[in-house]
Amino acid sequence: MPTPPFVTQLRRHIGHDLLWLPGATAVVVRHGGATPELLLVRRADNGAWTPVTGIVDPGEDPHVAAVREVLEEACVVAEVERLVWVAAGDVVTYPNGDRAQFLDHTFRCAWVSGDPTPGDDESTAAGWFPIDALPPMPERHRLRVEWALADEPGVRLGSGDVATRR
Repeated sequence: MPTPPFVTQLRRHIGHDLLWLPGATAVVVRHGGATPELLLVRRADNGAWTPVTGIVDPGEDPHVAAVREVLEEACVVAEVERLVWVAAGDVVTYPNGDRAQFLDHTFRCAWVSGDPTPGDDESTAAGWFPIDALPPMPERHRLRVEWALADEPGVRLGSGDVATRR
């Protein structure tokens, strides 16, 4: 389901005006082979390989949304290990003229079960990639992956500030 119903309802009221939305990114890591692997999906809208991303539903916690999106988009069960990054993205203008800006919550997640396959029409492919042989991806997603794999004890805030966990 590309556009959540609550967004469609809001669009009836605001048209193409800027909509501020919470988002979640799941950087899912699987161990067990010679090198850890990362779950990536090939986006249907632009063909880019990325971690799983999605919109947080009203009343839903961002970490719950991340796990839900992994199951919906890649048919994989994952669990959140930790929050690694919170940042506002750039304004996105969609082909139909809708404008949105996302507050992304990036989580490092661990694979629990499932073989990746596209679970909805948002992705055309899903698969595991060795972390030392990832396909090209947009810079903003590559940075999220790097931070999640760095295994730092802090949470990256915005464009580069770091707050340590207590």
